[in-house]
Amino acid sequence: MPSNSETGHAKNADNFEKIISFIMGYGANFNPSKTSIKTPALNAQLLQARADIAAVGTKIVAFNNTVNARAIIFAPVQPLATRIINAFIATDASDEAIKDARTIVRKIQGKRAKPKDTPTDPNAPAPNNISASQQSYDQQVEHFSALLEIVKAEPSYAPNENDLKVATLTTQLAGLKTANTNVNNAYTAVSNARIARDKTLYKPTTGVHDVVADIKSYVKSAFGATSPEFKQISKIAIKKIEQ
Repeated sequence: MPSNSETGHAKNADNFEKIISFIMGYGANFNPSKTSIKTPALNAQLLQARADIAAVGTKIVAFNNTVNARAIIFAPVQPLATRIINAFIATDASDEAIKDARTIVRKIQGKRAKPKDTPTDPNAPAPNNISASQQSYDQQVEHFSALLEIVKAEPSYAPNENDLKVATLTTQLAGLKTANTNVNNAYTAVSNARIARDKTLYKPTTGVHDVVADIKSYVKSAFGATSPEFKQISKIAIKKIEQ
C-alpha cells in the first residue's frame, strides 16, 4: 500500500484538478492577468504534477524490486561463509591464517544483513533515507571480500566443490557488489523523482501550492469574498507534505 505521504501528494493533485474544473466553469469571467493562473498554464501544470507523481511510483516499484533481488542474492552468504572456513581449515593454511579467516567469518555472521526488513510488496513505499540495515549489506560485501582474499592467498585451498572454488566465489562477490549498487542507484532514482515532484507541487511561487493561493486571491478579488465562486474553492486545500 502507498504511504500516507505518497497518497497525500496524489490528493493534492486531485484537489488542484477540482479547482481547475471550477474556474473553467466560470468561463470568460475568470480572466486573470497573471499568466501562471490562466487556464492553459494550470492545465499544463496539472499534467506535469500527475506525471511527476506517477514517476515516483514507478521508481518506488523498481527500488523495491532491487531490494528484494538483493535479499535473495545475500541470503546464502552466511552459510556459504561457514562452508568456506571449514574448507579452509582442511588445508595446509597456517594457524594465523585460519585465525584471521575465523575472525572474518564471525563478522559475517555477526553483522547480518536484514532481508526480513526489506519490502516484499513491490508497491510498498521506498524509504526517504537509506536505512541502517544498508550498512550491514555494505559490511557483508567488505567481509566476504576479505575472506576471499585470505583463501586466494593459500595455495593449498583447492576444494573440489564448485561453489567453494575461488573462481566461483569471485563471481559471487561480483554479484553481491552489483546487487548492492543496484539498490543504491534505484534509491537515487526515487530520491530524484521525489525532488522533481516536490518542485512541481511545492516550490515557492511556482509550485501548485502557491499557485492555488494566487487563484483563490484572484477569485476572491474578482467575485467577492462572500461569492459562491469563492466558496466553491476556498476550502479546497493543497497541503504541503514534508518528506
